[in-house]
Amino acid sequence: MGKIIKSKMLISDAEVPTQIKNPELVRERRRQIIDSTVKLFIEHGYHKTTTRMIAKASNFSIGSLYEYVSSKEDLLYLVCKTIHEEVQDAVEKALLNTDKDKERIAQVIRQYFYVCDRMADHILLMYQVTQFLPEKWKNDVLLNELNITDIFINALSSLSGKNSFPLLDGKILNLVGHNISILGQMWAFRRWHVQKKFTIEEYIKIQTDFILGLIF
Repeated sequence: MGKIIKSKMLISDAEVPTQIKNPELVRERRRQIIDSTVKLFIEHGYHKTTTRMIAKASNFSIGSLYEYVSSKEDLLYLVCKTIHEEVQDAVEKALLNTDKDKERIAQVIRQYFYVCDRMADHILLMYQVTQFLPEKWKNDVLLNELNITDIFINALSSLSGKNSFPLLDGKILNLVGHNISILGQMWAFRRWHVQKKFTIEEYIKIQTDFILGLIF
């Protein structure tokens, strides 16, 4: 089994300045702030959500909040970073199992779809408000979205042509990678409809069969 190649263009914590020197504390507190305020952005809208509301939802004082983020744009940026980290961690763990190649890819899809289910609000927010980011960060967020797809392309490439796994050319690898990415996100985008008709397990099985049908 090949290793997943981690993208060099991940959003870095260093891109968002902080006054706190302990990196683990920064990650913990920022995740607390992100998870507490995503729903505020969705419920009240990005522009109507104030930093005071964010601080209250996160159990921070205004002064403490500004030690970890300096603006609402920071939070949007960190939402995208958090999604990428969750996806990459889930896919890497799935590839460590000892199943046969077909089952291993099915496990990759399963774990990614679970991330999309767990972070549905985060994913929805990312697409709703990316337009409000400064141009540089907007471009980085869009690039980060492609990096998530690259996780699947790299996973497929690491198995392509090995053992019983079919040899896939670059075009097919790219197409299947994008299919996995978009079908997972559809669970978040269309949940108002899809989740009325399917459980997450049913959805995973149907979409996994479809994706694997493109390969085998």
